[in-house]
Order: sequence, then C-alpha cells, then structure tokens
Amino acid sequence: MLEHTFCHLPGISVRSERSLWAAGITHWDDAEGDHNGFVDERIRPALHEHLAHSRRAMSSGDMRYFAESLPQTELWRLYGPFREKAVYLDIETTGMGRGTDHITTIVVYDGLDLRQFIHGRNLEQFPKYLRTVELLVTFNGRSFDLPFIQRQFGESFAPVHLDLRYILKSVGIQGGLKNCEHQLGLDRGTLEGVDGYMAVLLWREYRRSKNARALETLLAYNSLDVLNLEPLMITAHNRKLRGLPFGDELSLDMPRWQPSSPFEPDAELVGRLRTRDSYGGPW
Repeated sequence: MLEHTFCHLPGISVRSERSLWAAGITHWDDAEGDHNGFVDERIRPALHEHLAHSRRAMSSGDMRYFAESLPQTELWRLYGPFREKAVYLDIETTGMGRGTDHITTIVVYDGLDLRQFIHGRNLEQFPKYLRTVELLVTFNGRSFDLPFIQRQFGESFAPVHLDLRYILKSVGIQGGLKNCEHQLGLDRGTLEGVDGYMAVLLWREYRRSKNARALETLLAYNSLDVLNLEPLMITAHNRKLRGLPFGDELSLDMPRWQPSSPFEPDAELVGRLRTRDSYGGPW
C-alpha cells in the first residue's frame, strides 16, 4: 500500500491523493513526468523531490519515516508492508486503573509465538521486551493498555501503534472486542461470555486460594484476546482496500496456521465464580 501512497508527502492530503489515483497516478512509478497537466503545480514538487526519500525509506525498511509522515487515520497502511514486524498485545488488570489497580497478565503474539508476562513472576521483564517492538497492534490500546502500561512502569514506550478499535470502526465494525469478533464470525468456544470483569475475579481467586486453574483460565482468556487480533487486523486492512483501484492486488491472506493457546480454561470454575460473586456482566 505504501508504494501507492502520496498523502504522507508535503502538501498532499488524502483528498488530493484520491484525485491522483483517479487521474491514473496510482503508484510512485506513475509520478514521474508532467502527466499532461493532471498534477497540480502545487503538489508537483512533493512528487518529484520527496518521493526519493520515500523510496529510500521503503528500501531500508524505515517504518518510522512513514509513521511520522502519514495522517493518524492512515497508519493502517503500514500493516501490509511491515506485517512481519507486528506484535499483538493485550493486558489484564485488577481494575480500570484507579488507585492501586495494577496489571495482572500481559500476553503478546508476534505471528509465531505467544509469550506471557505475569505479576509476581516475570512482569518486570516486560518493559525490556516492549522496547524491542517496532509495530504494536492492540484493541483499544490507545485509551487503556498503553496508558496503563506507561503508568505502571513509569516510562513511555514508542512503538508504532495500530489501534484496531478505530480501524475497525472506520470500516463499519463497531463495539467492544467480543462484539467485533461476533460480527466477523469468530468463536470463543468455552470462553464465550467471559470478559474483563471475570478476568478480575479469576485473578482474585488465584491470589486468594493459589488455585493454578484460575491463573490458567485467565491466561487462556488473555491469550485468546491476543490471538484474535491478527485475523481482525487482516480483515480491517482488506476492507480498507475495497474500492481502491489497486485494492485487489494488495489484499492479505489469513495466516496458514495460528497457534492454539497452551492454556485450558476451567468452565466449571468460571461458573462458580459467577455464582459466588453475584456476577452482573461486563464493566
């Protein structure tokens, strides 16, 4: 997508870019020459002078160059060419971030492996890991996960960030993560109906009784949240391409395989916690 992109160049808006596409200038290679007057004099310098920088950045894999130049709403375009750098992340906490609330578990998925960070075990290793991440994909991470992470660890992290909540909304898929999954036919199996509030109860049960099954169920839930982000991101990316003159050739395939969670949820335990705590639904 980036080699069809012009709205990262000075003086070229998303609207101007679409005018270029409509005139047949749909790729950087098409931007050479004067195009028989199709290109506005005001944006011609950007095409002829700044595209050279773009070509060098693309050749060297400099994602940051594009991230700093693209409008916020167009950062999704980074996913296709830099998909192999993507890390999918989700956190669970003891609450919504007030007072003494803290992170309980973090699960990340890099397209090959799942990795877990657990409070009281290895959570302190997470900042070092996150500093290695170049492209981060979350759902609602802009409002919740990243501010919580920064507050807990006392430092800012600066990976390029794609928040699926807003990308999905832009293609008509709205609501919370589970609702978006349902709209796209993703099945949660035995974890159907488990949500962020139950994740809090599972952590409390683990800390209270040292019940390993409670922690395993929490990690199963956290892992599924993360594993579902990749198909959601691919779906959102492909829907953003719909109607573009080059959209079909840039559509991404779903992964040929996806690791299953190594954790087995305990449905009976979830039922007991619902009853004992007079569970009343999500926050």
